[in-house]
Amino acid sequence: MTGQDEKYPDYWATIIERQIIQLETNPSEPYSVNLWIVNIENQPYVYAGDNYAAWVKNIESDPRVVLKSGNSLYKLKAQRVLNSDFFKKFAVAWEAKYGNRPRNENYSETYLFQLARREER
Repeated sequence: MTGQDEKYPDYWATIIERQIIQLETNPSEPYSVNLWIVNIENQPYVYAGDNYAAWVKNIESDPRVVLKSGNSLYKLKAQRVLNSDFFKKFAVAWEAKYGNRPRNENYSETYLFQLARREER
């Protein structure tokens, strides 16, 4: 994935206001996918629904990801969210941005990931 490496932002709203972003997983053999994204409490979240997609499997093996928005690249880590109360908040944010509720709202059957600051080693 090409673009300009950026520092972790203080505010995500303008960065992830786009309808679709690109997420790169599997740093050893990069795999990129276009995804919808929502901002909740100044944190980005991506969602696979109940689809155990290749990018979800990659995150389970290695949580390091790169988010691309416009020409900007953000090195992050992905962490699965397994919290029913938070999932309700996510579903509201998803509907507000995309106009529909998530198809499967059983948080334990779906793959919702928070993208957070990644500390480089």
